[in-house]
Order: sequence, then C-alpha cells, then structure tokens
Amino acid sequence: MSAPTGDKILIRELRVRAIIGVHPWERRIPQLLLLDLELSVDIKAAAATEDLSHTVDYAAVSERLTHYIQLEKFHLIETLAERCAALVLTEFAVQTVTFRVSKPEAVPSARTVSVEIVRQRDD
Repeated sequence: MSAPTGDKILIRELRVRAIIGVHPWERRIPQLLLLDLELSVDIKAAAATEDLSHTVDYAAVSERLTHYIQLEKFHLIETLAERCAALVLTEFAVQTVTFRVSKPEAVPSARTVSVEIVRQRDD
C-alpha cells in the first residue's frame, strides 16, 4: 500500500512508561515517553469503502509499540526510535514513518528532549 497522494495517519503523544536510560536510577524506574508518528498510507480505498483492511489500524500500531517498548529495556532513545520505526515498517503497510520519541523528564530545565527519525520501506 503506497501513499503517492501524501496521505498520512498521525498519532500524537502516545504515552508509554518504560525503562530507558543509561544511569543506574533510570534502569529501575519506568519513565514517561511520548511518541509521535506520521505514517504515509494511501487512504483512498479505505475512505471509499469504510473498510479498515484498506488502511493502517492506528490502534493496532499504538498497542504494538506500547507492548514492544514496555518489554524492551533501552538505554538510548536513539535506539528506541530506530527499532520502533523498523517495527512499524516491517509489521504494517506503511511506506514511510516519521517517528519521534520524547523524554519529558530527561533534563530538568527543558520541557522535553526528543529524537526524530524518518525511515522508508526498502521495497
């Protein structure tokens, strides 16, 4: 399912608590992460038929990522972003994913720290 039309499904501020970080205290306490995804998907067929199978189920994407992140114990948000983007491209009919992970509690004097990547299916 390609997205030549520029259609996108957006998931904003998906909240996940997970073990992430390099410091010893970070390895013990789940921290809040906020995920933003932009999924390139052609939605014309889904809009015409109202059939979920013609699009990407954003609830399924959200559940899959939440489960994956909570099972893994990442050190770097860069690694988390890379692996989550690969998961989305592998398991869902998405051509391109823009994935941002924000760690609001990372730097006390900053609202958040984020990493954003863009990855594309190689087929």
